[in-house]
Amino acid sequence: MKPEIYIKDDSITIGQLLKKIGLIQTGGGAKFYLESNKVLINNKKPEGRNTKVKNGDLLIINSNIFIVKKETVFD
Repeated sequence: MKPEIYIKDDSITIGQLLKKIGLIQTGGGAKFYLESNKVLINNKKPEGRNTKVKNGDLLIINSNIFIVKKETVFD
């Protein structure tokens, strides 16, 4: 089983996600991080820091593999 990253909405930008999981400190750091690390969304290189990541996407960051899941909220 692959580790899961939970998001609140239907999608999140790759820049926001990298910040959420603590790999960058600011959104501006996303561009540099994407240029200097192996990051793939469903085996495709993101076009930029605003590329959307959605529920069910497979995310590869360097040698780590994650599944993106939408948080389930119960009222």
